Amino acid sequence: MDTIYGNPQGLKASQIKQLQRLYHQRLPGDRLTTGEFAQRLAAISTDINQPVCAYINRRGQVIRVGVGTPRQTQIPPLELPRYGAERLSGIRCIATKLEPVPPKESSLTAMVRQRLDALVVLTLSGMGMVRRGGGATGYVKEAYIAHLLPQSETHNDDQPYWTVSEPLSLDDLSQQDFLELVEGLEAEFEREFIAQQVDIDHDRVLIVGLMTEDKSDQQFEDGLLEIARLVDTAGGEVLQTTRQKRPRPHPQTVIGSGKVEEIALQVQTLGANLVVFDRDLSPAQVRNLENQFGVRVVDRTEVILDIFAQRAQSQAGKLQVELAQLEYTLPRLTGRGQAMSRLGGGIGTRGPGETKLETERRAIGRRIARLQQQVNELQAHRSRLRKQRQKQDVPSVAIVGYTNAGKSTLLNALTSAEVYTADQLFATLDPTTRRLAILDPDTGTTETILLTDTVGFIHELPPSLVDAFRATLEEVTEADALLHMVDISHAAWESQIQSVSTILSEMSMTPGPALIAFNKIDQVEIEVLDLAKEKYPQAVFISAGQGFGLETLKQKLASLVKVTI
Repeated sequence: MDTIYGNPQGLKASQIKQLQRLYHQRLPGDRLTTGEFAQRLAAISTDINQPVCAYINRRGQVIRVGVGTPRQTQIPPLELPRYGAERLSGIRCIATKLEPVPPKESSLTAMVRQRLDALVVLTLSGMGMVRRGGGATGYVKEAYIAHLLPQSETHNDDQPYWTVSEPLSLDDLSQQDFLELVEGLEAEFEREFIAQQVDIDHDRVLIVGLMTEDKSDQQFEDGLLEIARLVDTAGGEVLQTTRQKRPRPHPQTVIGSGKVEEIALQVQTLGANLVVFDRDLSPAQVRNLENQFGVRVVDRTEVILDIFAQRAQSQAGKLQVELAQLEYTLPRLTGRGQAMSRLGGGIGTRGPGETKLETERRAIGRRIARLQQQVNELQAHRSRLRKQRQKQDVPSVAIVGYTNAGKSTLLNALTSAEVYTADQLFATLDPTTRRLAILDPDTGTTETILLTDTVGFIHELPPSLVDAFRATLEEVTEADALLHMVDISHAAWESQIQSVSTILSEMSMTPGPALIAFNKIDQVEIEVLDLAKEKYPQAVFISAGQGFGLETLKQKLASLVKVTI
């Protein structure tokens, strides 16, 4: 049966049939519309006293009929052809409008979201005049043609990505060469696409931030900067960041419906292929947003997991990353659409007839069980190594801190460890332990301690990562003392200290005494250093990259471990 989209409720059966008959119409491939088809739409629209939209492909076939405006009847993004930024969708919309005025911005926005070949708006006259026995006498008064513009023809962000013609007569409209219009547009889109395309494989990202009542303005902005840094570390290109302020997240879409429309438009106009939210999303929210945007939607945890997957080098690291990814994925299998839903209860739905969802859940569950067993074995192995070191009465210090604080750089500077370092988040996943010899100036003897570089922390560290990396994090909980590295050049260094302290306090075993080391002092003003010295008088101030303050740090470490012995 030919479906009527939009709002057909309340229509008579005869009116529904009139709308359904539109599906059997065929238009010339080189014309936007014909006078006969336009007048037929006008007559139906007059009869039902509502706007009507017909969507037509380039073969002239009517593929969708709806009651309502172009926004109310638009094709969902996931049902549209995906030709890429250099192509239009191959679909045009012929819409009626009861008032003799140009198309509204909402209709033009719907055109952009769907990348329609064109939007033709027919304004009507003669409304309410009905012949005896039925049959409307409404007719097309004038028409408007709207289409997308290449970005080279727009001068700034405030200028729309479309153009609307002057009002045309029906005769003028019928003579418009449709193929010439779309071929010219696509040729220009393709030239822009080739000129702008450097690497088609990387993610072009829109970041969405939601500010709720439980966060200050500064915390919100710091979080947005951090998610942008995470996207950059993962290899994505941030095109734009969109913000919204709400008392609480919307249960279905996190953000409001107006903001959803705005972002969907930005996705099309900027050529984004990924939308990243600054918070965790439920499976239903991801599904709803992807249906609206027509591109992938991921949350903060998924970005972090992706970085971990890229960074993992050792077998142990890869093992823990896979476990974290699967533990994150498993609860999100539910509600992934028709193809993954249950067949139903009762005879014929169990055993070999189990659904794809159940099969995948079982397979992931088995894999998680195997990985957890391997992580337990890894824990046991590292525990044996720690006990061997403890028998030698060598005190251990774990270097902890926010991600990218400079922990690996410090280990290299103190021990020549040659651990991989980079100005990136989560450059280190696997713990590295090295011996550090410290000369005691009072006695002239040399003390040896073990320094262990650990994975960096981050605000609201995902629980799946904490669980999967428990074998690594035990290097922290069982160390004799901690060296808490802080990147003092970061604008949010105070909140980063609080985040690390919170994570440490939530660990199953309480770590030993800690020494705070403010790193990158060569990159900040003296006022910042004075503030840190006032708040943390026992801290040490260094630059691991430049080698400043390392001797003082060694002596402080020696004093720290003496307390633990």
